[in-house]
Amino acid sequence: METRYFETFDIHASLLGFGAMRLPVTPDGKIDRKRALAMMREAYEAGVNYFDTAYPYHGGESEPLVGEFLSGLDRSTFYVATKLPQWSVHSIDDAKRIFEEQLARLQQSYIDFYLIHSIDKKAFDRMVDLGVVTYLEEEQKKGRIKHLGFSFHSIYEDFEYITRFRPWDFIQIQYNYLDTEEQAGDKGYELCTELGIPLIVMEPIKGGSLTRLSPDMEAKLKALDADATPASYALRWVADHPNVKVILSGMSTEEQVRENLQTFSPYKPLNENERAVLQEIANSMRSRIGNNCTGCKYCMPCPSGVDIPGNFALWNKYRMFDNYEVVKNQWEQKSDEDKRPPSCTECGQCIPLCPQHIDIPTDLTQVQEELEAARVAYYNK
Repeated sequence: METRYFETFDIHASLLGFGAMRLPVTPDGKIDRKRALAMMREAYEAGVNYFDTAYPYHGGESEPLVGEFLSGLDRSTFYVATKLPQWSVHSIDDAKRIFEEQLARLQQSYIDFYLIHSIDKKAFDRMVDLGVVTYLEEEQKKGRIKHLGFSFHSIYEDFEYITRFRPWDFIQIQYNYLDTEEQAGDKGYELCTELGIPLIVMEPIKGGSLTRLSPDMEAKLKALDADATPASYALRWVADHPNVKVILSGMSTEEQVRENLQTFSPYKPLNENERAVLQEIANSMRSRIGNNCTGCKYCMPCPSGVDIPGNFALWNKYRMFDNYEVVKNQWEQKSDEDKRPPSCTECGQCIPLCPQHIDIPTDLTQVQEELEAARVAYYNK
């Protein structure tokens, strides 16, 4: 198993990290405990020593299961990461209660990598004002948190603000060959490298989307290596970045565990031709998008309740992959029905607020037409 060295705190972690967000489930939606424990065991025995979970994963079931698995291991042979759900923290007492609960769930006296979960500037400032960041720093001094960081899914400007706010031990970002200009992206990678902050990467295959390429794009990869999979190429692209110390994979099946272990045992760097083909695929996918919405949210809140950037994100994702399945669950989410394009009254309030000068009402109409046509075609095939 390939490992990476964290120079700042002198540890070696497996380049492949086991993400416990997408564990196998039973028909009733509960974690399939027997399979999940066996998968973690197989990964551990093959050299994986980094296990990542979070307070809300699997409805709160993930941390206890990971804790059950880790409790039987020598404490010096693994690193465990979990996250503080900042959206549930309304007082310092909330943060303290949740942290104690996490230690109990994980059956640990300390957490190796502790993150403020999915932070943006507004949420981070709230954590600072509530004294949560100071509290976590105190827990780190006590040794109950070894390394303190945050995970991130917002815009680059927020990322730079939070990253420069204090000396973080590590940061976790979404990064893959398609998302180089999204969220933290390439600029975030370069900033952390410049500041000497090691990175953990999540969504290296974009939630599985990069395994479902269109036939023409998958053929380009098969021409390079008939035995390699789209997932292995995506993982290797991330691994080619030396400041990435751990690449998290949310593994749901035994086959995914074995394929990922093969990819990293040992990891094979991309050659120039492979790198060029992945760049060509990414460029081709980006060229298919409907508009250039960056998700900055300057158009929000919509007076009619429409999730403007959310709808555009789904539209662009559908177009990039030319595959309804990659957006199906989100588009059909009943709780979001009132946020969809039909709620738009075409008031035009959003148009002058958009830095990209998008004709938002017109594009929302197109989002509805295309995704509804795709939905009907999907169920009629």
